[in-house]
Order: sequence, then structure tokens, then C-alpha cells
Amino acid sequence: ADVCHAYQILHKNGIPDERIVVMMYDDIAYSDNNPTPGKIINRPDGPNVYMNVLKDYTKDEVNPKNFINILLGNKAKVSGGSGKVLKSGPNDRVFINFVDHGAPGLVAFPQDIMTAKILNETITQMYQKKMFKQLVFYLEACEAGSMFQNILPDHMNVYVTTASDPSHSSYACYYDKKRGTYLGDVYSVNWMQNSDQANMKRETLIRQFDIVRNKTTTSRVCRYGDLSFDKEDLDDFQGEPSSANPSKPFDPEMLPPMDSVPAPDVPLVALRNRIVDAKSESERQYYVEQFENLVDQRMKISKTMESVVLEAVENDHSLANDIMDRQKHEIKNFDCLHATTTSFSEKCYNLGKNEFAMRIIYALVNMCEMEGVSSSKIQSAINKEKLKPWPMTWSDSKNINDQKMQQ
Repeated sequence: ADVCHAYQILHKNGIPDERIVVMMYDDIAYSDNNPTPGKIINRPDGPNVYMNVLKDYTKDEVNPKNFINILLGNKAKVSGGSGKVLKSGPNDRVFINFVDHGAPGLVAFPQDIMTAKILNETITQMYQKKMFKQLVFYLEACEAGSMFQNILPDHMNVYVTTASDPSHSSYACYYDKKRGTYLGDVYSVNWMQNSDQANMKRETLIRQFDIVRNKTTTSRVCRYGDLSFDKEDLDDFQGEPSSANPSKPFDPEMLPPMDSVPAPDVPLVALRNRIVDAKSESERQYYVEQFENLVDQRMKISKTMESVVLEAVENDHSLANDIMDRQKHEIKNFDCLHATTTSFSEKCYNLGKNEFAMRIIYALVNMCEMEGVSSSKIQSAINKEKLKPWPMTWSDSKNINDQKMQQ
């Protein structure tokens, strides 16, 4: 819904579709669980953000490899989809809006992950290829600031705002009883609501940042990169500045009061709400079983990381407990974190498909930033866990159980 809404803003403000690339999994508009087939809303009683939205890359086409090659303009290396890639040059302004799960030093795709190392290498390549005059990047994810802190230079004309700082969650908002889920994310809803109401030829990047930061009280909205052009108008990035017409709001209505929940807690909170709202004892029991299964799965994932940490520190239980307690370090060793998170995702739990597994990546950060615990030692510990099957995600088990209910 966030991605569809962002498309509607750009489209309404005069950016032609041939200059917009949309990647989204596209599994909710016609889901059996959607009470309004073909309609997606981003707030209670909101407009249909799915209407006429571009679908350049969907399903398995939404992956890091395609994302990188789209940004680099490598059409020959893109797999599937419309084949549309960025064709910008040194005089162009580029706007990127990314919405998904996150963890320290990584963001998720539906089936995979992208680390801070790879994302920043891609941005650097874009800069070296002179693919933009200025680039603005809005990132909605947990620990979003960790994708740029200590790694994004401040001299490349790249301006970033993030939904959260490097060590805290972003928040979902607007629980919908009919759909049994949340409709949006606080940071994204706030910047898009502002863009819907603003005069884009007068409001600046810094003005939008200040508004969104003040309205987003659930997480700390941050800025990174080159802040020297933050007085540029929004129209330069979210509209067509050459147009004489004023900006056209897609959803100008005032937002209703927000309920919010940390993004990692959405599966549990949604199930609790479904248990409360169940219309029969059998339906209630069905959701209770899902809830219990999810809690059990999370315990197994935590145990796996505990085993990895204990092996990596050579059975020093005191040190292992300290590492598992919480994140204690800023990310500076991006090479180690890239190698270990990639290995953990490939050999233990697919981080792109398992939201809770992302919640314990901080343990890898702690080890990567410690003296005496090498990347190779961590990866060796991960290898000893690789044969253990990872549990289904909440969404996987939910889909299977929903099919059983329908039968």
C-alpha cells in the first residue's frame, strides 16, 4: 500500500509513467483475504491506491539483483518484468522510495536481502557513472539508519531520510479489522500525507523532513548523506518542475488518529486482534494455534542464534549472554556483517522470508565489532547450524491455515 500510494503521488504530480519504475510483490489486491478485491487502501476509508498502478516487476522479479541493475541502467542484466531501467544522466534528479523489513545493516526483499555494503556500492556506482545530478532516497524499514550511518559519503549529492535510526524499529499503523492487518507505516504515511497536501513548488526537502520528523513520534526519523541541497523544492523529485500546473493531491483528506505498533510485532499483534475479534470458538481456536505456533517458531530461531554465538566464542557462556543481550555497537565492519548475514540467511533462516530472524541480527553486529571474533569464525559457527530446517514464516503458515479454513 505504501508503494502504491507513492506511485499515485508521483503520477498525479506530472511524472510520466515511462520515468517511473515500480517494484512490488503484488499479492494483496486479489488475495482471498482482501474483502475488497482489486482495491488497496493506505488508511482507514482511504482511496484505492492500487488503481492503474504500474507493475513493472512483481512476485519473484522483486529481488536485489533486479533492483541493482535497474538503478545502474543495466537492462540486459534484468530478469523478467517490463525491462524498464533507470535511464538518467548527469543533469537528472532521481527519487527512490524503498519500503520493506529491515535489520541492522540490511533490508529485505520478498525472498532475499540486501546489505548496507551492497546498497552503498550501488549508489557509488551510480555516482561514478554520472546517473544523477542529485539523488533523494526515502527508506521505510526497521533500523533503517544502519543502511547509511558510517558508510554513505556526504559529497556525492545523495540525500537520505529514514523511518528509524540505526538501532530501533519503525512502526506500522492503522489496524483494519476487516483485513486483519495494518494498512500503512507511520513514516511513509506521514511523508505521503504531507506530499498530498503540500504545494510542491514551494515546500522543500528540509521542510518535509521537519514535518515528518515532528509527526513521527514512534521512531526517530533521520537524515544522512549530502545535506547541502535540502532547500530544493519537493517538485524537483516528486513532481514535474517544468509543469506550470499546481501539484494535484491524490489523498488530500486529513489523516484519522493513528494507532501504531513496532513493525516486528505486527504478526503477533494482528493474531491477538483476530483472536479477540473471532466470531466463533472454532475461529478463535484457529488463531490461538497460529499464535502459539508463531511463538514456538520464534523461540527456535533465537535458540539457533544462541548456538551460533556460543560456537563462535568457543563456549564462553558469559560472553555469549552479553552478545545476545542487545546491540552494543555501531556498524563499522560492513564487510564482516555482509558476509555473516548473507551466510546466516542462506544456511539457517531466509531473512527475506522470516521477519523475526531479522530481529536477532544484532548478535552478528556485536560479534563483527569485537576483537578476537573473526568473520570466518562466525561463518564456521553458522555452517554447523545450516542443516537445521527453518520454520515457516507467519505469512506462510497463515496462508496455509487460511486455505484450511476456507475448505
